[in-house]
Amino acid sequence: MTRMARMRRRRAPRASGRRQAGIALVLTLWLTVLLTAIAGGFAYSMRTEALAAGNAIGIAKARAAADGAVERTAFELTRPRVPGSWLPNGAPHEWRDGEIDVVARATDETAKIDLNAAGEILLRGLFSNVGGADPDTAVRLVEAVMDWRDADDLRRPNGAEAADYQAAGSKVVPANAPFETIGEVARVLGMTPAIYARIAGSVTVYSRQAGVNPLTASREVLLALPNADAAVVDAYVASRDEALRANLPAPPYAGAGGMISGAIQTWRIRAQASLPDGVTFVREAVLRPSPDPARPLVVLAWLEGAPAPAAADAKTDENDAVRP
Repeated sequence: MTRMARMRRRRAPRASGRRQAGIALVLTLWLTVLLTAIAGGFAYSMRTEALAAGNAIGIAKARAAADGAVERTAFELTRPRVPGSWLPNGAPHEWRDGEIDVVARATDETAKIDLNAAGEILLRGLFSNVGGADPDTAVRLVEAVMDWRDADDLRRPNGAEAADYQAAGSKVVPANAPFETIGEVARVLGMTPAIYARIAGSVTVYSRQAGVNPLTASREVLLALPNADAAVVDAYVASRDEALRANLPAPPYAGAGGMISGAIQTWRIRAQASLPDGVTFVREAVLRPSPDPARPLVVLAWLEGAPAPAAADAKTDENDAVRP
């Protein structure tokens, strides 16, 4: 055996050992990377779960505060009227519940026109004077609304029943039942997006009154009353607002005629609760007082609302806010 061969035989075990050590090092590095990735994923998962749990707790706090604000507003509205009493006029009432900022507003739902209870005359005024429909279109819309909410399939002369909707290619047919939401009226045959956009803020499905409350009604609703005159309505709204600012009773509206709602009011209350970290919850409820002492309020709607845009909040005159 040559000298060179003997040297190769002596070096072979050393080379094999170095290769094994190299493989072990690579495996160790891969194992370290794997364990690091697992640990990182676990830490991220725990952080995500902690944030989710914290957010859920924040939402629960805000929801409870908003629900409590609705109940407080309803209580304030049922108290005897004295100067400074809360009124269903849309004025914001602000306070802090611990770390939570709360804003609550109440409006009178009887100040709007009920799609299920209003008669043809009031509906025609709504579509003509508020919606901007021409007389013929207003008549067709009124009768289509009446056909939608009645229980039969008998078509009024200018109305619309299922066959008319199908002939027009509509994918919906009349419910032959009262409107459940104001959005349903957008599906009535002949209703255009423009007319619906104009009347949406003036209608309701909750007042259950054939007339409206002129003491809280908007200018648009007052214009829908029979023989309404814009100048007379504007003068009345100005005098009513002046009386409210002076904490005086609102004057009666002579032009209401037989379109005044009953004595039972229906309130829409919107309460927004906000935490310092930005978590916000909005509760919208529609309530009606009840003569039953065991059930003083009837809940007609209990919904989760959308937070008001920041820009809208910024435009609110701070003098309008009532801080109890």
